[in-house]
Amino acid sequence: KGRSKKKSRKHQRFMERRALLEQKGLLSPRGHLGSQTSVMQPEAQATLTANGTMAQRSGKVPKPKRVVSTSLSPSASPDSIARHHSVLLSQGNASSKKVRTSSLVLRPGKYVAIDCEMVGTGPQGRLSELARCSVVNYEGDVIYDKYVQPELPITDYRTRWSGITKKHMKSAIPFKTAQAEILKILKDKIVVGHAIHNDFQVLKYFHPKDRTRDTSQIPVLKQRAGLPVKANVSLKNLARHLLHKKIQVGCKGHSSVEDAQTAMELYRLVEVQWEKELARSLPPRPPSPVTDPTADSSQYMDDQYWPTDLMSSGL
Repeated sequence: KGRSKKKSRKHQRFMERRALLEQKGLLSPRGHLGSQTSVMQPEAQATLTANGTMAQRSGKVPKPKRVVSTSLSPSASPDSIARHHSVLLSQGNASSKKVRTSSLVLRPGKYVAIDCEMVGTGPQGRLSELARCSVVNYEGDVIYDKYVQPELPITDYRTRWSGITKKHMKSAIPFKTAQAEILKILKDKIVVGHAIHNDFQVLKYFHPKDRTRDTSQIPVLKQRAGLPVKANVSLKNLARHLLHKKIQVGCKGHSSVEDAQTAMELYRLVEVQWEKELARSLPPRPPSPVTDPTADSSQYMDDQYWPTDLMSSGL
């Protein structure tokens, strides 16, 4: 009795599991098991010959359609990501959804947006140095936000635009410390920003072009906003036209967190089309990310990577 009771419970669990699979469509109902083979693969049915061997009926078996995976390795290169977007876009009406699904696998560790606030140093505050840096992830969550003490004495806080005051410098960290922390975050990332070359300049850093997304340079955003493609459009205007929100208002200056989040929102707005256009302009065979010398961001601190005119200006 104990054995039969144990067996019946096992059978009951089996039947429950079977019913669940049938409900999800992963298993055919029991009533159709006998006809399943003839319905699904009529060309592949086999017949029994007189000598007892199995003979395959004539008929061509259709080749299975090639399906592109909707996920990529977290170590995928930016070129691979862009090409993946392009392939998925060519696979029917649901392509946009597939692209978004594939990108979400990568974005938590691949995409960040950055914005820096500068103060003036040197004679009449003409030199720009880093005083605050904010970095957000794809979802707009802040992953870095610190005040930075410039290497030279501050002669102009530029509070009206930077939002920086003397009290902020009390909690500021040294530039070299901030630089090391920020470059560690940016390494191997796709970095989004508005007029991002200014941010890289005060960081004394050069980010690979194929991993940079500058919202001030993309024609798609200007077209959507109904603005001239060749015009220099501010982040404030793009946010007002496309996101219907006001930023950089008041006399307390800009918020680097808000600006970084806005740049990421603008990128996400035209992400699919932007990445598709980038994929078209890529070379046939991108360099391997393993052998790519741009993968080590610390190399860009060396003088050999800086233009001669920047070196002569004292930066």
